[in-house]
Amino acid sequence: MTRDDRLPRDAQSILELAARSMFDLFANASEGMLLVDRAGRVVWINDQYRRFLPALGYEREEDFVGHPVSSVVQNTQMHQVLETGKPILIDLLTNKAGTFVVSRIPLRDDAGEVIGVLGIVLFDHPETTLQPFIAKFARLEQDLNDARRELASQRRAKYTFASFVGTSPAAQEVKRQARRAAQSTSPVLLLGETGTGKELLAHAIHAASPRAGRAFVGVNMAAVPESLMEAEFFGVAPGAYTGADKKGREGKFKLADGGTLFLDELGDMPMAVQVKLLRALQDGEIEPLGSNQLIRCDVRVVAATSRDLQQLVRNGQFREDLYYRLNVLPIRVPPLRERQGDIPLLVEALCEDIAARGGSAQHELDASAQALLAAQPWRGNIRELRNVLEQLALRSDSPQIGAVEVEQVLRDAGQERIEPAVSMQAVAIRNSAAPDEDLRPLPERIAELERSAIAAALKRTGGNRTAAAKLLGISRASLYDKLGELSEFQTNV
Repeated sequence: MTRDDRLPRDAQSILELAARSMFDLFANASEGMLLVDRAGRVVWINDQYRRFLPALGYEREEDFVGHPVSSVVQNTQMHQVLETGKPILIDLLTNKAGTFVVSRIPLRDDAGEVIGVLGIVLFDHPETTLQPFIAKFARLEQDLNDARRELASQRRAKYTFASFVGTSPAAQEVKRQARRAAQSTSPVLLLGETGTGKELLAHAIHAASPRAGRAFVGVNMAAVPESLMEAEFFGVAPGAYTGADKKGREGKFKLADGGTLFLDELGDMPMAVQVKLLRALQDGEIEPLGSNQLIRCDVRVVAATSRDLQQLVRNGQFREDLYYRLNVLPIRVPPLRERQGDIPLLVEALCEDIAARGGSAQHELDASAQALLAAQPWRGNIRELRNVLEQLALRSDSPQIGAVEVEQVLRDAGQERIEPAVSMQAVAIRNSAAPDEDLRPLPERIAELERSAIAAALKRTGGNRTAAAKLLGISRASLYDKLGELSEFQTNV
């Protein structure tokens, strides 16, 4: 081995030699270099950089050098390096001269103060020189955008007010109240029996609100284990407990930030979570599990329950302060038996949806079948009606379904049959002899339906109104109200 005495042995000399060598390397290998001073003015450019001047709009070097870099180079980030003192080693710069891969390195004096920035054009025409890298980046960016769109679509409202089928006074009233609630930012409390369409209304309220473009996030209290509910709502800080995700996990409140959080089966919420929920609603802040940091969240809450929250409050099972915080805009969703005039429309809509989901032809129910369906109490409401229609669609070999098939399904399901408002024989006669009779006003037909159903119930219970109300699935007070409305009962019952 031979020794070269020209090679320095002390660190400072090595650094100076390396800096000089690297500068020469960049000056010769790069596509251009420029230097700006502490004030951000261009003070020097090399020969390679001069060839960019015409494309940038400058014929003479003196029109470029001596001027602020931000005024002669579009989209430059040199001033950022001057302010922070941090280099930008790799970046894409696009201006009138083209697209370039550039590097920006701060220059410091002996005291360590930034006195200028060296800009290096590493490559021009990166679309060819860096094509594999750019193509991979473009694919990754496309995948990310696709994933964001998919996630956004999953968090959007699935239903609108048009999805809430019904033209009865009860249906119209609940939609009127819900539309008004959609324009407010206050919490909404949807009250009603299971299967009445509370979740559908929650989606519709969000879709009609100013938050429609943001996320709609739903949580079913009955489906989440109590031990996981706090983490589900408020998230988990990184490493909060053994086995926790090192990156942490966002809760439903954070996912719904700027949008709507739907709390289904609110009456099943544990007391421990109720306390934190109340704080989140009052202060607009959440505290992830295992964290001491408060996070601001802008969330509009829509809650739903089929339970009697007032009774739960009296029993000490639901916090009174949370109840009043949520019960700002209460909306009672009527059961199906209170809007039986909507059953023909619901049957048509549900049959159409069942056929679309199953990829089969749509079934149609004749007048006798619809009359029989309209006379049932439907304790499971629309969900129960859909179940019956699905069974009918699977059992029937014909696209036309009559009362015989309906009665068989109701019997197999344990449904206590109530005579239809109009007998099957009368329906057949009316359809053949007087087809225009069906065009009577809807309130008149609904009243006829109610008279027949109440008469059948009273006959079966021997005139016992309490038992008749229970059989019809309505309260005793509702039965008395209906008896008062129907004039023939005022004189004959």
